[in-house]
Amino acid sequence: MDLEAAAVTREEHGTSDRELVARLVDQAHAEGLELVGENGLLGRLTKLVLESALEGEITDHIGYDKHDPAGRGAGNSRNGTRAKTVLTDVGPVEITVPRDRDASFEPKIVRKRQRRLAGVDELVISLSAKGLTTGEISAHLAEVYGAEVSKQTISTITDKVLEGMAEWQNRPLDPVYPVVFIDAIHVKIRDGQVANRPIYVALAVTVDGERDILGLWAGDGGEGAKFWLHVLTEIKNRGVTDALMVVCDGLKGLPQAIEQVWSRAVVQTCVVHLLRASFRYAARQHWDAVAKALRPIYTAPTEAAALERFYEFAEAWGGRYPAIVKLWEDAWAEFVPFLNFDAEIRRVICSTNAIESVNARIRRAVKARGHFPNEQAALKCVYMAIMSLDPTGKGRKRWVTRWKAALNAFAITFDGRLSVGQK
Repeated sequence: MDLEAAAVTREEHGTSDRELVARLVDQAHAEGLELVGENGLLGRLTKLVLESALEGEITDHIGYDKHDPAGRGAGNSRNGTRAKTVLTDVGPVEITVPRDRDASFEPKIVRKRQRRLAGVDELVISLSAKGLTTGEISAHLAEVYGAEVSKQTISTITDKVLEGMAEWQNRPLDPVYPVVFIDAIHVKIRDGQVANRPIYVALAVTVDGERDILGLWAGDGGEGAKFWLHVLTEIKNRGVTDALMVVCDGLKGLPQAIEQVWSRAVVQTCVVHLLRASFRYAARQHWDAVAKALRPIYTAPTEAAALERFYEFAEAWGGRYPAIVKLWEDAWAEFVPFLNFDAEIRRVICSTNAIESVNARIRRAVKARGHFPNEQAALKCVYMAIMSLDPTGKGRKRWVTRWKAALNAFAITFDGRLSVGQK
């Protein structure tokens, strides 16, 4: 199949791109040529495009076309070609790269020593973000594209995200957020010996109802209020002067840390975390019954009604599970604030937590790897996971729709404070 001849025919007869492609596909089928795979049509088209682009580059470099008499005595000239195999989106493609006599030609489309086109790097990063290990990515590339890519090369490719991660981590933030959710995910890091280390995540909802992950931080031990104070202070230093509500777990000392950074913020214990913690103390066969008995507490219309429902729960289940009763008693002061707010605010705070979907994606990516050699590798994995949360943009639209009514309620309840961050 002569692809160059087909291209010439297109120019001479004014054939459209669609007609040319159809002709090439028909010819490929007639010759028994596959569209993809080794020596497939797409690979050969890629070869033609790359070699044509390289020929154009060297023509621009030396100043005259191939076989043009104007190049005689010009000082520099073509000096044959060299073969090179590059990994592309359609698999390995062998191309011929033109050379010049004084070795000053620096191709741009396929640079010297470059063995992969940019699309391959993006593919590797995408697969890594979805939780595949370096070994699994290597096997995938070998199976689908017939390309041998080492695990070290894949690791080198994914390391490219580190520069972007540092810039993202230090970017300026909005002056005010209606809600900031904070939580920690524990990962296994091998630092001398494998140990659980927390990765702190802060997720905010903007005044426009969009999700904004403010940053990631690796802790050096158990999740602690002292480290959260460091995290929140950094967020404040990046421009966040006010947060209307901060939703967190029931970590001791955390409300005081939040108050120290944003004195007017309402600290709300995450109901999802509180329920999950309750189930840790209950036998599996009682989970449904306990959940049903707890629901009237966090759906009560007022704090007084919630307290009555809690007494009823304590009377029914306190004898069997006193630890659950104590858990709710200790968290009560930070649990009840949302009961005083509009139903729209209560709905978005009390229903499936906004940070849970983020945590689920992180856990999936982390679980696939088992443990990490160092802190940076763990942060890189988590960063790539959250950057791939909404590839189509549909999630962003759902967020805006879901939070619109709640943001109106926030604007009324926290009169004037939300307008600072509105554009």
